[in-house]
Amino acid sequence: MRALARCSLGGDDRCVTEMTSAMASQPDGSFGPVLETTVGGVLREAAERGAGMAALVEGTPHRRERRRWSYGELLADSERVARALLGRFSPGERVAVWAPNCPEWVLLEFGAALAGLTLVTVNPALRPREVGYVLGQSRAHGVVHTPAYRGADMAKTLEEVRGDLPGLREAISLANWADFISSGSVAERLPEVAPDDVAQIQYTSGTTGFPKGAALRHRGITNNGRFCAQILRAQPGDVWVNPMPMFHTAGCVLLTLGPVQQLAAQVIAPFEPGLMLNLIESERSALVGGVPTMILALLDHPGFGGTDFAAVQGAFSGGATVPPTLVQRVESVLGVPFTITFAQTEASPCITQTRPDDSADDRARTLGRPHPHVEVRIADPVTGETAPAGAVGEILARGYNVMRGYFDNAEATSEAVDADGWLHTGDLGSADERGYYRIEGRLKEMIIGGGENIYPREIEQILHTHPAVGDVAVVGVPDEHWGEQVAAFIKPAPGHTATAEELAAHCRAHLAAHKTPRHWVFTDAFPLTGSGKVQKFLLREQFSSGQAPALAKQKSLGERTALGGGCGFTLAG
Repeated sequence: MRALARCSLGGDDRCVTEMTSAMASQPDGSFGPVLETTVGGVLREAAERGAGMAALVEGTPHRRERRRWSYGELLADSERVARALLGRFSPGERVAVWAPNCPEWVLLEFGAALAGLTLVTVNPALRPREVGYVLGQSRAHGVVHTPAYRGADMAKTLEEVRGDLPGLREAISLANWADFISSGSVAERLPEVAPDDVAQIQYTSGTTGFPKGAALRHRGITNNGRFCAQILRAQPGDVWVNPMPMFHTAGCVLLTLGPVQQLAAQVIAPFEPGLMLNLIESERSALVGGVPTMILALLDHPGFGGTDFAAVQGAFSGGATVPPTLVQRVESVLGVPFTITFAQTEASPCITQTRPDDSADDRARTLGRPHPHVEVRIADPVTGETAPAGAVGEILARGYNVMRGYFDNAEATSEAVDADGWLHTGDLGSADERGYYRIEGRLKEMIIGGGENIYPREIEQILHTHPAVGDVAVVGVPDEHWGEQVAAFIKPAPGHTATAEELAAHCRAHLAAHKTPRHWVFTDAFPLTGSGKVQKFLLREQFSSGQAPALAKQKSLGERTALGGGCGFTLAG
């Protein structure tokens, strides 16, 4: 059976799912065509349509009064930023932004786009070696940075690495923001920018090592943000609180470029659960959004029960595995539909998304259907042939949203995007006869024990249903006899105590014996990327570092040993 789900690029704008077996196509005409737009262009259009409408609100906690911009004001200030940038850089050059969520980040995003510059987004938490790598690999000509972040002196850090960055001409501190934006000439003409130009270089999360810089086109990120906002039913005048890190596509694409094209406003803020709850209530946010760890933090915060969620119309998550239990919990307590996206930076980022009017089961247990104008298929990991419905394989995507490539890394680009334009996501999934997708885990995370393929996602889903489990990550660890064994890292739910014995019994009630974890690690925190994904390679390293031989001899699930590392692990093997 040939299973290929795609969204038509033709004039009927119908999202079509093709299989050799008979099935109905899914109408998707309300989303319209892919538009030839740019990041600066969509802001200009928004200012023309709604100059006086609210566009941007500062949600940072250190100011007594929140700064606010209308669309007309946001365009005017972004053009001032563009002219200031053009006084220092030429169109086509690369300028990095190294700062946490703040209004200046948004102004730089639009200002760089209007100036024809490529914005390099940098995680503010990076240490000297890491930021030096990103600035050097991207060959950034300049960097705009916050003065300090979490106790780190950013200017001092740049001085440490600048000797290895001969191409870095300018380092501009946000402490001098007023002087910077006033330095541009009103006579400076803004350049023509094409939809196919590279708008941003976004560095992948690095769950398996050093990140790569995905070069994203204007057309890709503008349309992807618009389609996501349409699926979320954003309306003119809506407000979205945006806690997603702006150096990630979720923050600067989906929750920035999406609302702009719908004439909605964003409240930009760093993530802090109490602050988020305050902003959702006081700014009357129509959306509760964030990666799963953020949403769990909101639900478990003491102030959650007293927060007024009357304006909230939907919840949204992605960027990491979203447990069905989390979807069901949010929908139960908020009474709104929960929408999940399957996304990758390399795809600008959305590939599939559940719709608010999908069934409750589909919203909780699937990744939804392909995004408009995006082709998706499941490929057999060995043969590359399209897998039949229900079979597990690698998720491939193709369309307007696929990156131009990894910056200055042709080898990695050819490994990620094949000659036919298919992006190989590295994620394992399946599709049913209706064209709804499910995630099974990462291709590189698949565990092979005794010749059996074991998918961590399946085990994690079962463990998430146990009341004592707050969060879980399942990895494969080396085993001399079986090749690999299953290890489960458990973060207990607040107020609960989990034991290896009861969790193993819970798994055995739902899973075959070879899928039940052999090793159990209890922890109060996971090592996360800046976008909230668990760095499973670090879990494997921490587990295997001098501990595996001793663990293999342990017979009792109840026996516990301290495990070295920075996460406060307790282990049962």
